[in-house]
Amino acid sequence: MTVTAFDAHHPPKLDLVSDCVHCGFCLTTCPTYVLWGDEADSPRGRIDLMRQGIEGEPLSGSMVRHFDQCLGCMACVTACPSGVRYGKLIEDTRAQVERRHDRPLRQRFLRGAIFALFPYPRRLRPIRWVLMAYQMMGLKKLFGKRPMLGMTPAVMPAERLPRLMPAQGQKRATVGMLTGCVQSAFFPGVNAATARVLAAEGCDVVIPASQGCCGALSVHNGRRDEAQRFARDLIDAFDGAGVDFLVINAAGCGSSIKEYAELLAEDPAYADRAAALAAKTRDLTEILAELGPVAVRHELALSVAYHDACHLAHAQGVRAQPRALLAAIPNLRLREIADAEICCGSAGIWNILHPQPARDLGDRKAASVAATGADLLVTANPGCLMQVAAALRRTGQAMPMAHTAQVLDASLRGVPASELIAAGRLFT
Repeated sequence: MTVTAFDAHHPPKLDLVSDCVHCGFCLTTCPTYVLWGDEADSPRGRIDLMRQGIEGEPLSGSMVRHFDQCLGCMACVTACPSGVRYGKLIEDTRAQVERRHDRPLRQRFLRGAIFALFPYPRRLRPIRWVLMAYQMMGLKKLFGKRPMLGMTPAVMPAERLPRLMPAQGQKRATVGMLTGCVQSAFFPGVNAATARVLAAEGCDVVIPASQGCCGALSVHNGRRDEAQRFARDLIDAFDGAGVDFLVINAAGCGSSIKEYAELLAEDPAYADRAAALAAKTRDLTEILAELGPVAVRHELALSVAYHDACHLAHAQGVRAQPRALLAAIPNLRLREIADAEICCGSAGIWNILHPQPARDLGDRKAASVAATGADLLVTANPGCLMQVAAALRRTGQAMPMAHTAQVLDASLRGVPASELIAAGRLFT
C-alpha cells in the first residue's frame, strides 16, 4: 500500500496550490532562497512539493526538510502578484508533517522541550532569574558572541501591571491588552510602556490575569490542536471583559489572533466568538492610528532605524502606522534599513531549530542596520529584538534597541533621549 504525503484532514488545497504561476517574484524576498539559491527552498519550490504530495508522492525526509526550512516570514505573500495564500498552505502542510512524519529522536526532544516551555509564562519566570544573574555578573558580555548563549535576551526590570489601567482625560475606548509569553517574562517593560501609551491616548486598559499563550508558536509549527486549545483559553479570558479592541504588541501574536476565525471555524462552541475577537484585534500602532493622537508628544532628539517585524509587515500589512507614529515625534529622525523585506532570522523558534542559517540572516540584517548610522534600532517583536541584538553584538556593531511602544512612551512622558538610549543599551 502506497503511503501518500497527506491525509484527508486539512491537507494543502490543490486550488490554492494552483494559484501559483511560478513567476519568480517571490525569489528575491525569500530568506532561504537568498541564502542558498535552491529552488526547493523557495516558496514556489515548496508549493511544487506540496503539489507532488497531493498527487500521491510520499512524505520523504527531503520533502519535510524543505518545509521545515521555511521561516514562515510571509515576505513572499507581499511580493506575490497572484495573491497566493502561502501562509495557509504552509500551515496546513506543517500540520500534516507533525502528524504523519516520524522525526529523529533529537528533533523530537528539542521540539518537545520548546513547546513544554515557551508558551507558558509561569515556566519561563525561573529562567528569567537565571538570565538576570547571568547578565548582572557580566557573563553576557563575555559569552555573548557564542552560539545560543548570544541569543539569550537582555532581561528588563519587572514592572507589575494592574488589571485595569484607567484612561487619562476623556475616555475614548476600552481595550484589552495581550501580555504574551516571552514578552511578559523577559520584556515586561514593553508591556508597561504599551499600557501607559494606551491610557495616555484615552483608553481604559483591561489586563486579565487569566490570559495565557495565544497559540502563535504552535500554529506556525503545525501543532494545530495545541494552538486551538490556547486560542479557546484566550477567548475565554477576554470574554465578558467588555473591550472594544484587543491590542497586541508582538507581531507574531497579532497575526495569529487575527486568524482565529479560520483556526476555530469547525468548533461550534467557539467559531463565532473566535471571529468576533479576531475582528477587533489590532496591533498597538494600528489602534493608535485609528484613534488619532490626543496626548502631547515631547521631543526626542535622536535618529531611529525602524525594523519591520515580518508578521507585522507581511502577515498583517502594518507598515505605514509605526513609521507615521515615530515620525510624528518632534526632532526624531527616521531612517530606513536596506533589504527590509528580508527576515532577520528569528521567525519564532526558527533560530533555535536552524541556528547556523539564522546566524547568517542575522549577520546580514546587522550589517544593514549598522549602515543606517542610527542612534537607536526600533522594532515591534520580542523575537526580532533578541535576534538582531545578538547579531549586532556578535559582529561588533552593538546598537541600543527599543520596542516601538517604549519610544512612544518616552515621548509622551517627556523622557530624555539619552535615558531612552541608556535603557536600550541593555540589549547590547
